[in-house]
Amino acid sequence: MPKALITGVTGQDGSYLAEFLLDKGYDVVGMVRRSSTVNFERIAHIQDQIQFVNGDLLDQVSMIEALSTHRPDEVYNLAAQSFVQTSFGQPVLTGETTALGVTRILDAIRLVDTGIRFYQASSSEMFGQVHEVPQTEATSFHPRSPYGVAKVYGHWITVNYRESYGLHASSGMLFNHESPRRGMEFVTRKISHAVAMISLGRQEELRLGNLDAQRDWGFAGDYVEAMWRMLQQDVPDDYVVCTGETHSVKEFCEIAFSHAQLDYKDFVVIDEEFFRPAEVDLLVGDYSKANENLGWKPATSFVDLVTMMVDADLALLTGKLDSIS
Repeated sequence: MPKALITGVTGQDGSYLAEFLLDKGYDVVGMVRRSSTVNFERIAHIQDQIQFVNGDLLDQVSMIEALSTHRPDEVYNLAAQSFVQTSFGQPVLTGETTALGVTRILDAIRLVDTGIRFYQASSSEMFGQVHEVPQTEATSFHPRSPYGVAKVYGHWITVNYRESYGLHASSGMLFNHESPRRGMEFVTRKISHAVAMISLGRQEELRLGNLDAQRDWGFAGDYVEAMWRMLQQDVPDDYVVCTGETHSVKEFCEIAFSHAQLDYKDFVVIDEEFFRPAEVDLLVGDYSKANENLGWKPATSFVDLVTMMVDADLALLTGKLDSIS
């Protein structure tokens, strides 16, 4: 059976990808950092089906050791310091992990086995101050955060290793993708969880930043299939993965609160603490290339995504779900 190594396996995308690959009959190896705070909550339901290996994107020796020991056919690099707001406060750590970490794992592949197929998690944050709407694979990058800058480095070093060493290395330029497994620090989960708390009488208000910021939001469970499809192609390439629709934070709030029979205007408070130093106002992608070459398109609507997240948080808070899995 094919074998895949996933960095960031305990994260939102890693958990959905692990599920997807297990269903495809893969032997899945998950890389985790040796830490006292490793959280297996998102993969608790499949934990006994995954092999784990200790490794860290800051330590190339651990990358080489993981690849040499497990000999995967495919590597999906989903590990990163992935929160934009945090990247302003920890820009060096973000660069070490999200940028240079990609180089370390690519170089480990070059040293151990150039036949390994590699997926790099690129990001719509690379477009930042957008030069055209919608954004495609050919759109210029203008990142507006240390996270976006780090992702640009990771993207281009992947292209460089593909062109320099002939690696089957592809990047998925994923636009915002959410789910009930999204971390609480992200605005979408912050909203869905707050709606559930407020509807249960456990919270009185929700403090948010820029309600007018617009994003192209999709479902993480749909997007991991696009990752896999990239590595099944004969020729590696880079792909925008998105819904092609744009929605504001305000619209997310409207749908989430109304799903719980509430009016967001009664509970949302604008707080300047949550404004970014440099805002990305409008991100919306064009997934035509992924549709044409990979046969991929999003399956979950924006409304279904928002209501799914609210329902999951209500179930979690009322004890009907044991975890976010």
